[in-house]
Amino acid sequence: MYPHDSLESWHRGQGHWANVAPNDWNKWTWQLRNSVTKIEQLEKYLDLTPEERAGCLFAKDKLALSITPYFFNLIDPDDLNDPIRRQVVPRSEEMHTSAEELLDPVGEEETKPVDGIVHRYPDRVLFLVTDRCASYCRYCTRSRLVSNAQDYNFNPQFKSGLEYIRNHPEIRDVLLSGGDPLLLSDKKLDYLIGELRKIPHIEFIRIGSRIPVFLPQRITPELCDIFKKYGPIWLSIHVNHPNECTHELREACERLSLAGVPIGNQSVLLKGVNNDKAVMKSLIHRLLMMRVRPYYLYQCDLITGSAHLRTDPREGIEIIQALRGHTSGYAIPQFVIDAPGGGGKIPINPEYVKAITSDAIVMRNFQGEEYRYPLQFDATQKPNPKAPQIEPLLV
Repeated sequence: MYPHDSLESWHRGQGHWANVAPNDWNKWTWQLRNSVTKIEQLEKYLDLTPEERAGCLFAKDKLALSITPYFFNLIDPDDLNDPIRRQVVPRSEEMHTSAEELLDPVGEEETKPVDGIVHRYPDRVLFLVTDRCASYCRYCTRSRLVSNAQDYNFNPQFKSGLEYIRNHPEIRDVLLSGGDPLLLSDKKLDYLIGELRKIPHIEFIRIGSRIPVFLPQRITPELCDIFKKYGPIWLSIHVNHPNECTHELREACERLSLAGVPIGNQSVLLKGVNNDKAVMKSLIHRLLMMRVRPYYLYQCDLITGSAHLRTDPREGIEIIQALRGHTSGYAIPQFVIDAPGGGGKIPINPEYVKAITSDAIVMRNFQGEEYRYPLQFDATQKPNPKAPQIEPLLV
């Protein structure tokens, strides 16, 4: 068991900013205005390594440095390999690229009928509504776009995106993303979600956001009222490590849940952050304690400059195998690879099916024991569920 699972041990507090008035600290606009965005601010609180210092100087040309004070407090300054630090502090390794890495690793640009809309799957679209985030993950799949450090010059056009969705009745599901949609003002979110709700063929509205994790102060009663008005609005948040599960995040998720927002979590498998069975088990348990359903565990995309954070996908398979049978089924995410070049999300599972024969499927359980489920039943005999023999796989 991970040593910090009890609620009493979860982080709460202002840390380095203890002298700030609580009324200011709890305003999301204050958090954004006081984000750590310069190397001089980092050095005030952290002894930077040479790799980090070089990465900060490079960040302006790759992906901006920005960490909210709230999230910065989760970094242990005495641990050079702190899992929060690895996610948000730039490193020189981001300057190293290889042939298999791409600026657009999952092929979004090839499926953009209009600016801001990605239409890869038949019945759903990704609607990119902003290029800004509260903090920037160093492995971001859209680092070409977010923060505009690479001069992508993305200017979201709500009107053309909404018009495309209105004119395509096959679309039933819209995912708002970016950047982070919850950085938009309440007025803009009210307008955008309201317009989507007016479209008869839209059944399902989702938002992908790391705002509750980076900036739980943004989950205000006013924002929750918008979700209530247009609900159900489904929300996917992004938590990678148990240390991100704080009392502030738990309270934000409770406000969302009580506003009728179903919440799922999407983690990215990251080296030195969560590629550990005990860490992942702690994370998924904490998520359930916060009313959040573990949904996806992503293999890190082949984004340029991310090799130092990527793991062998076999580690992801081993983690899922270690969880199956050893925790609640609700807690186990689906491990997926978003196929390079635009192939979409492909589930990657441990091998539980050993053979499919003419009359049975032969399976292994979480303990490696074999069982046989009959495909044809003889009413005169009582089938034995334990498989005594394995027949050849039929082609």
